[in-house]
Amino acid sequence: SGRGLGHTGGTLDKLESIPGWRAALSNEEMFAQMQGDVGAVICAAGSGLAPADKKLYALRDVTGTVEAIPLIASSIMSKKIAEGTDALVLDVKFGSGAFMQDIDRARELARTMVALGTDSGVATTALLTDMNVPLGLAIGNANEVRESVEILAGGGPSDVRELTIALAREMLALAGQPDADVEAALDDGRAMDTWKAMIRAQDGDPDAELPTARETHQVLAPADGVVTRMDALPFGVAAWRLGAGRARAQDPVIFEAGIDLHAKPGDRVVAGQPLFTLSAADDARFGRALDALDGSWEIGDEAPVTGPIVRERITS
Repeated sequence: SGRGLGHTGGTLDKLESIPGWRAALSNEEMFAQMQGDVGAVICAAGSGLAPADKKLYALRDVTGTVEAIPLIASSIMSKKIAEGTDALVLDVKFGSGAFMQDIDRARELARTMVALGTDSGVATTALLTDMNVPLGLAIGNANEVRESVEILAGGGPSDVRELTIALAREMLALAGQPDADVEAALDDGRAMDTWKAMIRAQDGDPDAELPTARETHQVLAPADGVVTRMDALPFGVAAWRLGAGRARAQDPVIFEAGIDLHAKPGDRVVAGQPLFTLSAADDARFGRALDALDGSWEIGDEAPVTGPIVRERITS
């Protein structure tokens, strides 16, 4: 996994909010963890994994080709293929909060990556998923870990659970276990047991308290009605401005910074009810975050028409 830059969150940043957790593993540690009792690992890529990609990305930046689909696909897939994996499931997002906002371009990217994986002998599937509205109720680092733990405990927001189950089913099917019961693993504690074992194996304390913000600011519903719109991108930018993301690769992130949503599109609210809460280490950050959110949400009379999270399944 990687780190976040701009409004895009990084898995390693989120997990480092867990006290003691370590992202950097040697190849020997990684294999031992995978092949032993734990059977799972999330870690940073070593410097020897597709080293040319960093240089190519820098070249894309200065030549204005960051959004070129063939270069995006080759950048992502070079690392996946270099890992030596047998099977790969890709979550390719589209919409306001995604790198590819247009669904047709996201579909083209997904098809290109699936073709590259298949041609290289990797069984590859992609799910095209909707990111027009923030996924779940947490945007940040520590708060997203809390939400993920809720999912592993059999609860959590329904949209996050739906996507988790869909991706797990795809991976299990490619691994030759199409009949595995994903919902049961979440509901009976097996998923949580594996999570805790994985965190402990990387020196983290899965039972420790996660960081909480010193400063919070609530935004309240101005009127009765139904939440009709909540654009993902401005919420991602606002979380970044609160300190949950970084502008440069060397910048630190603030684990406790972020946004917690109390309502989503389709939910009925009353005037004065909290819509979302901003969290930061310094209340001076709230102004710019609120500027990013200006015009990003609406309350109306009728619930919006919503589609499924997973829009398409793309295979070779």
